[in-house]
Amino acid sequence: MRKILIATDGSPSATEAVEFGLELASEQGALPIFVHVAPELDQIPIGGFAPVAAVPHELCELDRRPLEAAGKLADERGLHATTKVLIGNPADEIVAYADSIGADLIVVGSRGHGTLAGAFLGSVSRGVLHEARRPVLVVRGVKQHAELVA
Repeated sequence: MRKILIATDGSPSATEAVEFGLELASEQGALPIFVHVAPELDQIPIGGFAPVAAVPHELCELDRRPLEAAGKLADERGLHATTKVLIGNPADEIVAYADSIGADLIVVGSRGHGTLAGAFLGSVSRGVLHEARRPVLVVRGVKQHAELVA
């Protein structure tokens, strides 16, 4: 395994996916590549009958924070990692980027809700599983689940 694409949005479940992906990258001697997908459009409230308007999203510090946090975790483990901010539909962009770099594995987090919701996974992880033509590992928020049960 040479390249592991790890998607993050900074959420607790994504952080678990980052940690697991880094552990796997270390064991396999693979390059961890972190991606975060920013929205193509932002919705802003307006007055009148239309509750919101869509405007093009401008990349900002908030879009880079999940990647900075993931990069810091990689540094703490002595791993060199690369990062990339993508724009668009998260599942589509993650899969397309994985294809473009020839990733050997895609790692994504799942919100890890209860039994019924868990059957449906998160929309991003489900979309990546559906569209990807390469192995996908979904890390299911074990820490969050344990805290909810306790």
